[in-house]
Amino acid sequence: MLETDNHEYEKAILIGVITQSQDEEKLNEYMDELEFLAFTAGATVRKRFSQKMAKPNPKTFIGTGKIEEIQAFVKVHDIDTVIFDDELSPAQQRNIEKALEAKIIDRTYLILDIFAQRAQTSYARTQVELAQYEYLLPRLVGLWTHLERQKGGIGMRGPGETEIETDRRIVRDRITLLKAKLVKIDKQMATQRGNRGQLVRVALVGYTNVGKSTLMNVVSKSDVFAENKLFATLDTTVRKVVVGNLPFLLTDTVGFIRKLPTQLVESFKSTLDEVRESDLLLHVVDISHESFEDHIASVNKILDEIDAIDKPTIMVFNKIDKYQPEDYDETDLMVERSSVHYSLEEWKRTWMSRSGDDVIFISAIEKENMEEFRKKVYDKVREIHVSRFPYNAFLYPDIMGEEE
Repeated sequence: MLETDNHEYEKAILIGVITQSQDEEKLNEYMDELEFLAFTAGATVRKRFSQKMAKPNPKTFIGTGKIEEIQAFVKVHDIDTVIFDDELSPAQQRNIEKALEAKIIDRTYLILDIFAQRAQTSYARTQVELAQYEYLLPRLVGLWTHLERQKGGIGMRGPGETEIETDRRIVRDRITLLKAKLVKIDKQMATQRGNRGQLVRVALVGYTNVGKSTLMNVVSKSDVFAENKLFATLDTTVRKVVVGNLPFLLTDTVGFIRKLPTQLVESFKSTLDEVRESDLLLHVVDISHESFEDHIASVNKILDEIDAIDKPTIMVFNKIDKYQPEDYDETDLMVERSSVHYSLEEWKRTWMSRSGDDVIFISAIEKENMEEFRKKVYDKVREIHVSRFPYNAFLYPDIMGEEE
């Protein structure tokens, strides 16, 4: 099921819709992200198509006129893959494939494909495979278009339908097997977590590609895989870290994303147990990204889903070396000053007023403000540690506070 081999870049086009709940500006943000996802999966985007609609067409998602326009472009430019920004129903996917005669995938399957490429351990591969099969099950009919008798009904029942039903049973059996395997692995991992003793557990959380793994490498002096692509890290990494004189466990977790497939949230729930059972969250944010506040909201939504939203949290605004506010001309009366024009100092004041002292602005790759970051983490970890083991206040005196 999983394909991890590198492949040549496919030619792709992107399709999205402008609706009452998603204006053109928001669509462009999502399409930028979708293009980055496509690049990460192994595709080059040749063109974007969008259409303004009250609601998506139940048969083809977009209108028939737009389908014809895309059909002409696909034929002329020999496009391999058509990627939709929203999840398609099985019927929509079949209808669009028939019209465009090209490979049709949606945002959900694109993310699943990236996860399949990136999964390294048996545990991650099992989680991704389960999510893929659950996505695939209602779409099996579309995989049998090479069979002549497809529609069913009088005089149309034949080997095609039999093979589809056989495949459905195989997939259902595989899903049951994978779920049982995950339950077994979950018990093993719960035992491992229990065997780590009573050290304070700190988890890095955040949107994908915000620099969590880079920060992990800097803090723990380890060599966790990190690159400028989405979902570079799938497998949870735990390292023992000592800051000052105080040891604790630091966990790097899978990144979150807007419109995260429900299949992945479900299958990765066990991986997210590391977050749920942590004592302190380091919520890493890429402040250089224009939609970083939306990213924060998306991460908080998922944290809420896994009952981890109320944990002690330090907001870590990363990539300050790349932050550039938009220019603002005070003499231009047509442009109103907004958050896109904020300087770093203004953002600091804004977030300090929202979150108190639990905010830090750093650059992990340039190692800016890392000492201040370590001090803030040390203070929080020590506070949790001493509340758990009051007698250890003597074993672990506040040496970082004394250094000041």
